[in-house]
Amino acid sequence: MAGPDNGSMRVRFAPSPTGALHIGGARTALYNWLLARKEGGAFVLRIEDTDRDRSTPENVEQILDALRWLELDIDEGPISQAERAPRHREQIDRLLADGHAYEDEGAVRLRVPGEGETVVEDVIRGQVSFPHASIDDFVIARSDGSALYNLAVAVDDLDMGITHVIRGADHLSNTPRQAMVLKALGASPPVYAHLPLLHGTDHKKLSKRHGAASVQELREAGYLPEAVRNYIALLGWGLDASTTFMTTEQLIEGFSLDRVSKSPATFEEQKLRWMNGRYMRELAPSELADRLEALLGRDGLEDAAAVAQEKLQTLADFWPLAGFLVERQPIDEGAWKKVMGEGARERLEAVRDALASLDSFDQESIESALRGLVDRFGVKPKEVFQPLRVAIAGSTISPGIFESVVALGREETLGRVDDALARLASPA
Repeated sequence: MAGPDNGSMRVRFAPSPTGALHIGGARTALYNWLLARKEGGAFVLRIEDTDRDRSTPENVEQILDALRWLELDIDEGPISQAERAPRHREQIDRLLADGHAYEDEGAVRLRVPGEGETVVEDVIRGQVSFPHASIDDFVIARSDGSALYNLAVAVDDLDMGITHVIRGADHLSNTPRQAMVLKALGASPPVYAHLPLLHGTDHKKLSKRHGAASVQELREAGYLPEAVRNYIALLGWGLDASTTFMTTEQLIEGFSLDRVSKSPATFEEQKLRWMNGRYMRELAPSELADRLEALLGRDGLEDAAAVAQEKLQTLADFWPLAGFLVERQPIDEGAWKKVMGEGARERLEAVRDALASLDSFDQESIESALRGLVDRFGVKPKEVFQPLRVAIAGSTISPGIFESVVALGREETLGRVDDALARLASPA
């Protein structure tokens, strides 16, 4: 994808490294990245790490890890805000010297005009006015000389040539103060765009109770990065009224701030699961196996992945559904009691004989033999299929029974059926 051109759009993602990168932060990063890539601009990562107690190297690495997994490549950074403290102090001294700020009990305050207002031109929200009468002279430096947030952000945005500030609506109240700092420094503000907040399905602020809250949790839950990018792009934005599935290239081409909503967006993990399932089914079996092997830390999953693919919504669904194709699983006692009742032993013995006598152990032959037993016994298909399923899978949940038997192979299938028959023959 195109890298930055001099003089073009420059955006920044500026998280505080106080924990994992949450979904709201991931969406902010994505929107900034999409705009930078669309415009041939620069995507800058600035770590706002002035809270030294919480801003640990481990937390910084969590942010970098999340961005790498989402495949949002950085053009510049990470830049530490804390390491820019001398530059912040230099600009504080300049504001003092120019009369735009004054000392107050050791701290430094910016002078706010007594009349008028600061008007923020927000791409998403339009004009937002902040009367100066409602804003006191605000502190820009502590008594120890260290800069406060609004001063540091304004100076950093100015020095880094940031042209567009795209961030969450919870930062809107900071914007007039940052704009005033920039004006006092003789600079024009960047273009601002404040994104809608994210809510859960209960219309409350998104939190852990709504499901996976961080990028790493989404990864561990088995979501694909391309599906997550697609889904979170739609949290507050849309190409049109109907398009849901978009490649990353299509997102880059179509994304624009003028289609971002002002209203809070709703994160629905069930919708993400559905979307992820579509992406899972479109993977080549070998690619799906590679993803599964990376998540589970084991090799040799391609055959099992191909059998399970149609039923998977996340990578994490694979092992509970199809782990039995890789290694024997414990018998679910509830499932055993449910299906291994009267007549099960006789039907399972017939299944064993039918499978053992097949000339060709392929799906068509297996299905024909098993459906023939359904007709012979005059029962519903589940009366034949479910005892076999529990015998080979340990539960009543599996991919298609015929495909599963083929994937296990004749020897392993018959061995597991024999073990089930032995258990049925033994006293309870």
